[in-house]
Amino acid sequence: MFGIHYIKFQPSEYVLRYKKGKLIAQGAGLSFYYFKRNTSLEVLPMGSIDAPFIFEEITADYQTVTVQGQLVFHIAEREKTASLLDYSINERGGYRSDDPKKLPQRLINAVAVHTKMRLEQMSLTEAMRSSEPLAGFVLEALGKNKEIVNLGLEILSLSVLSILPNKETARALEAQTREQLLKTADDAVYERRNASIEQERRVKENEYNTDISVENKKRQVRETQLEAEQAVQAKTNALKEEQLLSEIRLEEKRKELVELESQNAKAEADAKAYALSATMKALENVDPSVIQSLAAIGMEPGKLLAYAFQDLADNAQKIGQLNVTPDLLREIIQK
Repeated sequence: MFGIHYIKFQPSEYVLRYKKGKLIAQGAGLSFYYFKRNTSLEVLPMGSIDAPFIFEEITADYQTVTVQGQLVFHIAEREKTASLLDYSINERGGYRSDDPKKLPQRLINAVAVHTKMRLEQMSLTEAMRSSEPLAGFVLEALGKNKEIVNLGLEILSLSVLSILPNKETARALEAQTREQLLKTADDAVYERRNASIEQERRVKENEYNTDISVENKKRQVRETQLEAEQAVQAKTNALKEEQLLSEIRLEEKRKELVELESQNAKAEADAKAYALSATMKALENVDPSVIQSLAAIGMEPGKLLAYAFQDLADNAQKIGQLNVTPDLLREIIQK
């Protein structure tokens, strides 16, 4: 009736009410009556808007990769956004234009542009590992994008979920990676074998070194024993040599003594011979009985008795009878 309508909006919707081209009211979750012939309404979302994206780009080594992620933004300056984009609604509450639907794509296009700039500087393997650095680079670039700033938009977050090559390249990379993994496994096996061989070699070397040390110790013991035996033998030889020298000196002294005794004996014999010769020469003209009498001087009684019997025997033809008493014989025998 009379074109007057009542409308009520949700708290998550920000409403700009224009009457005859002039802004007369704005706010979140408004409700009011309006005359549709001279009133226009623009409704902008107050919450964050998710914009998932997926597109293909080329790396520095001319490999195609698929970049998949999600952009989250919200309208920070609604009047500025409404002045550049058409967010007006019709009688049924739907948007009159495609601007609200095209806005996320415009942001995704900006993401694609900055992503391309970055991926063109990376190889395929670098790009596949750069999800987080790429997201940080693109997010920083979007924050400086003049178009986004002029639209009154604020980028809340940007996530790069995956950077994948095409199927053929992926299979080639999988094969290469598989071969690399197998090679790594083989290298690990070889390293374990080499480590085992090295360990065994060290054990053998330690055993050999131990044997060598034992043999060196035995050799040192034998050398020490031999040196000790040689020292004892040398000492024994020195003692024997010294003893032999002493015996030689003793024999020399004995020889000298014998020679001296021989000389003395000779000299004594010569002296006795000379004395005897002189005595005999002096007694050449002396009567033998006188000599016998002189010899008997100082003799013992037994000897004198023996000389007496000898004289009796010499003159037996002159003796007629001789009596010898038993007492005299006893005396002679006892003496």
